[in-house]
Amino acid sequence: MDVLHNLMFGFQHALTPANLMYCAIGCTVGTLIGLLPGLGPLATLSLLLPLTYSMPVTGALIMLAGIYYGAQYGDSVSAITMKIPHASSIVACIDGYAMTLKGKTGLALFTAGISSFIGGTVAIVVLTFLAPSLGEVAFLFGPGDYCALMMVGFVCVSFVTTGSLLNGLAMCLIGVLLGQIGTDVTSGVPRFTLDMPFLADGVGLVSIALGCFGIAEITKNLDSREERSPFNGTIKLMPTWAEFKRIIPSALRGSAVGSFLGILPGGGPVIAQFAAYAIDKKVSKYRDEIGTGAIEGVAGQAAADEAAARTSFIPLMSIGIPENAVMAMMMAAFVIKGIQPGPNMISGHPDLFWGLVASMWIGNVFLVVLNVPLVRYWLSVFKIPYSVLFPSILFFCCIGTYSVNNNLDDIFITSAFGLLGYLCMRLDLDAAPLMLGFILGPMLEENFRRAMLLSRGSVDIFIHRPISASLLGLIAAFMAWQLWAFVRKARRGRGADEALPAAAGATAQPRLIAA
Repeated sequence: MDVLHNLMFGFQHALTPANLMYCAIGCTVGTLIGLLPGLGPLATLSLLLPLTYSMPVTGALIMLAGIYYGAQYGDSVSAITMKIPHASSIVACIDGYAMTLKGKTGLALFTAGISSFIGGTVAIVVLTFLAPSLGEVAFLFGPGDYCALMMVGFVCVSFVTTGSLLNGLAMCLIGVLLGQIGTDVTSGVPRFTLDMPFLADGVGLVSIALGCFGIAEITKNLDSREERSPFNGTIKLMPTWAEFKRIIPSALRGSAVGSFLGILPGGGPVIAQFAAYAIDKKVSKYRDEIGTGAIEGVAGQAAADEAAARTSFIPLMSIGIPENAVMAMMMAAFVIKGIQPGPNMISGHPDLFWGLVASMWIGNVFLVVLNVPLVRYWLSVFKIPYSVLFPSILFFCCIGTYSVNNNLDDIFITSAFGLLGYLCMRLDLDAAPLMLGFILGPMLEENFRRAMLLSRGSVDIFIHRPISASLLGLIAAFMAWQLWAFVRKARRGRGADEALPAAAGATAQPRLIAA
């Protein structure tokens, strides 16, 4: 009852006209930012942070939070309609864009919107009831445990890739190698920079995402020499009851995955979308359709994305540890306002804590009301001839890439990855595993080094700790199961090949006798 009382106390602060206005502004700005290639919540928060100096404390933080989780939904719109992803919508390019090519863009966008609402609602429930104690879960994970968790992420390659497993692993390793470009965190020595100063900070995720997905897709469409438009003049927005029954289980699974991974430092929406997609591809009743435009491929990742965006506030507000760059920017906003996030925040500033939690649910409603009716307007873009549309997309890709570091070299890097993505498409190689390797590779290396320093070079740290040992055991069991499934499939194929000549001989013998 105390939790419900605190939540009602939070709604009293969040439902004031001023805070409602700040929440609506944050959700609107976040959605618009998510639609623009390259611009994400981090860049937006850094630009708008000075504007919050003169704003009320609660209103400023509600607006910044709305920008963050509002951008998560906007990300999926550009990924589904144009195959131009942000970091948190890479997986949406797989089934979401495939649905667009089938003329189901409205259904895909509605699925993303309703799944985001479900994911946000589940995460808010988790945030409300478990935030004071659940933040301590992050303290249970050491470097060895995070290293094992990253290795579990690499296991997801077999589910994320839409081609063969061998090709997926190869693309993942290429992503890992790309993640090593830049200055070594420990020694400060440049690695694989080819003596080019602009590579000292490494290759940006925005450049790879826009190049391998956005520019590569445009090049592929131009190479086909066909005037194409995914918009076929009709809009199917509402799913049928059968489709709705497929959305709900996937969205709930994604919500659970995102709520958990959002708590862990290094997790968040980027890792949650891959994990949710991998689980759906394994346990869904329609797992064979995932990767070719299945509604589950959109629902699960959208719910995980939105859930992780909200539960990532738990370690920030409960123990004062930001789990990613966006949360670090949010922490800066707290400090500017004279508030120190941590264990005493709930007791010292209950109006701010519970008001922010209540505003997240209000923002969830705003996002549905704001975006679902606007689906028809998003689709009106496809009425523009593609010969006119693709230069505009390229323009926004260049602007988005340049805006990250204000460096023209990033545009050339994005163009190079556009060429790489186009070659991968021509060779039937999937770019999603490359992105997974690029994201997880540096995190795995960093945590592995920390674990080796703590254990003085002994790998026993991975076995003696229960969490890492359990995760490694899970990986070993999965690999054994995959090997057994591969052998069984090979035996079935060999048996079918042997049975085919025998059946042919059996049918040919009577014909010979009759002759």
